[in-house]
Amino acid sequence: MLATYLQVLVSGLAIGGVYALIALSFSITFTTTKTLNFAQGEFIGVGAFLGVTVLYLVSGEGSFAALAPAAAGGARYPLAAAVVGAVLGALGILLFLAAIRPFAGKPGMSWVMSTIGFGIILQSLGLAVWGPAPVNMPSPFGDDVMRLAGAGVRPQEILVLAVAVVLMAALDLLMRRTRLGKAMRAVAHNPQVAALMGINVAAVMLGAFALSSALAGVGGLLVAPIASASLFMGMGIALKAFSGAIMGGLDNPRGCIFGGFALGLLEAGVALWEAQWREIVIFLLIILVLAIRPNGLFGARALDKV
Repeated sequence: MLATYLQVLVSGLAIGGVYALIALSFSITFTTTKTLNFAQGEFIGVGAFLGVTVLYLVSGEGSFAALAPAAAGGARYPLAAAVVGAVLGALGILLFLAAIRPFAGKPGMSWVMSTIGFGIILQSLGLAVWGPAPVNMPSPFGDDVMRLAGAGVRPQEILVLAVAVVLMAALDLLMRRTRLGKAMRAVAHNPQVAALMGINVAAVMLGAFALSSALAGVGGLLVAPIASASLFMGMGIALKAFSGAIMGGLDNPRGCIFGGFALGLLEAGVALWEAQWREIVIFLLIILVLAIRPNGLFGARALDKV
């Protein structure tokens, strides 16, 4: 029984790490621009397929639909992650210029539909290039199950958790200790005052969307060896990550991380009991939390001035 609980803990932390990473990407754009990228799910799927493409091109191992285990070995997987991050970051900039900036400062929420439309276009292009069939991606450390105190753990789960924690720690350091992070926080607090202080607000917003989109792409690459690469895989991941961000507090990056990990652990724990109840329990919890704390567990309370 202890081995079963340990396995649930590791699996929950692994998928929670992905949720936390994507939840953090939502927080980055929200705190900086007060907007969200509702195409984040499509960015996750494209990141996974782009990673498969890079591994196939640089390795030549197996076929595109079924890469050989050696295809992700050595420096190939980190290279794929770097390419995915760079390309998805560029797509994030394009998204901002095409779907966010034209509607900035205008009444309404036109950017919601424009980002959804951008995601549909991106997914349709992906279907034209790669097709609808899912593709298996090998793990850089193999697919053999590791035994940890009797629990069966896949190496990719450990890798996902480790990379997610490192990226989140690096981003926390970036936001709190560097000039760029301070500039992003200043823009998030008040763009007009930040501009008067000499900060290039437009460049900071572009950087926020590039960083957010790069995180989504890397998240897709990390989870692909576990769930198979698919252009449709990102919707569920992005929805749960967004739920974790809402539960933790969209304007609190650390709260978003907490919410992502909490949902991952909850999902793994409920799956041990009854798998079909996972989504029901998760979204009932979110509704309950928001009913008690509308701004999330760690979100800042809004003050109405009269």
